[in-house]
Amino acid sequence: MNPGKAGPKKLPPPIEKRQGSAELDAMLAGALSSRDAVLPAANQAGPDSIHAAAQVPPAAEQRCGLIAIVGKPNVGKSTLLNALVGQKISITSRKAQTTRHRITGVRTIGVTQFVFVDTPGFQTRHGNALNRSLNRTVVGAVNDVDLIVFVVEAGQFNLADAKVLALLPEKTPAILLANKFDLIHRRAEIAPWLRSMQERHDFAEFVPMSANNAKDIERLFGICGKYLPLQPWMYGAEELTDRSERFMAAEIIREKLFRLTGDELPYTSTVLIDKYEEEGNLRKIAATIVVERDGHKGMIIGEKGEKLKRIGTEARHELEALTGGKVFLEIWVKVRSGWADDDARVKTFGYE
Repeated sequence: MNPGKAGPKKLPPPIEKRQGSAELDAMLAGALSSRDAVLPAANQAGPDSIHAAAQVPPAAEQRCGLIAIVGKPNVGKSTLLNALVGQKISITSRKAQTTRHRITGVRTIGVTQFVFVDTPGFQTRHGNALNRSLNRTVVGAVNDVDLIVFVVEAGQFNLADAKVLALLPEKTPAILLANKFDLIHRRAEIAPWLRSMQERHDFAEFVPMSANNAKDIERLFGICGKYLPLQPWMYGAEELTDRSERFMAAEIIREKLFRLTGDELPYTSTVLIDKYEEEGNLRKIAATIVVERDGHKGMIIGEKGEKLKRIGTEARHELEALTGGKVFLEIWVKVRSGWADDDARVKTFGYE
């Protein structure tokens, strides 16, 4: 599939031929009532086991699978991943395209290991080399998992959502996750919206929730666990991600960059780690912020270097909390005109 030219997906049969209105009403009622209780997964993992380290079960009893978290930009995928893992491993900001890599988050509960894959939001507005790379990441992720969690704002669906939905393979079970459900004041409006969503795709489950609600997160584990196969774990019981500290350093700096510059800085800015050295409890890190224009460089540095200093200070504090040690951080800003539309340079900068 060409991710830049995803064609319209053939819709399933009309809803009255596939699933009765009464069944959909029951599905909605069941989803809403289940928000008041944690549903244990097939691995018998209840809320207590989420917070307790269990003994490693025999390989023959282990359950493990890949779960892709997909959706349009800025719909809450990274926030959801961090809540599921129980620690921040994916950066967040209000700027679209904050997530640029396939980031794996791991959570082991009871006999089941959940391997969540956070993906970039599928890009439709910019056709440059960077966005083509990000879209290839999304397409690759949805075709190589056991379960898909399609994240959409509760009660909402637009063209950007439809572009992502068109990528979902029919053979892989998909959960419709209605995020920010706590912001819906008139719940009666959700039933017709759910019917319209079921017409667009044959979702296996409907999960109304808020990624900031701990009970909703526990309930989601129970729902996802039913779809994961019996097979040995891919990671150790205590592992949370497959990404290195070096990678996390670049992401944390980029997050501070986006948060402190806001919408004034173009999305094409990126961060490279030039040096990452460990000396006992000390990390020495040298990083470069890459921008496309001289004006962007001045914007990041700020008057008398104050903005760049703040970016470095906030990034250093978070890195020290992450590593549990001291961090010496140097950040430089360089201009690389047109890098985001240069396939070779995009690959050199670490994008797939």
